[in-house]
Amino acid sequence: MGGCAATLGEVSGAPGRVLVVDDSEVIRQLIRVNLELEGFEVVTAADGAECLEVVRRVAPDVVTLDVMMPRLDGLRTAARLRAAPATRRLPIAIVSACAPAELRQGESVGVDGYLGKPFDPAELVALVRRLMLLTGREVPRQRFAHGFGSAVELGESG
Repeated sequence: MGGCAATLGEVSGAPGRVLVVDDSEVIRQLIRVNLELEGFEVVTAADGAECLEVVRRVAPDVVTLDVMMPRLDGLRTAARLRAAPATRRLPIAIVSACAPAELRQGESVGVDGYLGKPFDPAELVALVRRLMLLTGREVPRQRFAHGFGSAVELGESG
């Protein structure tokens, strides 16, 4: 695909723990395999409610969220993670085929990145590596939307 995959070699960082949240087992496994091949430890959850439980148990370095999920959707999950002191700086990416309005809502709740489905596995890995660099970093931080072969800067918070 496009721009993000071309910069993969420029984004470095030690692998870490990624929590992948998606109601589709197939998508969870696809993301898991691609990230594990790059050395990341991957934990999964089937929806936002399970995500909140898993975050407390395993303390991930990055969370990827689908938007449309049962019990608790990805945007409400992101908002809850941002509201809790222990997870307010946890890097979060939306990995979903969501609409531009949902992308704007994701930015307003503090999502750090977006990858549109279907996605190129190289772009997924690049996005997770970029988010790993945000771990523990104070705001402001740059936010990016990824999808359909190009990266779009969403702006800076602060």
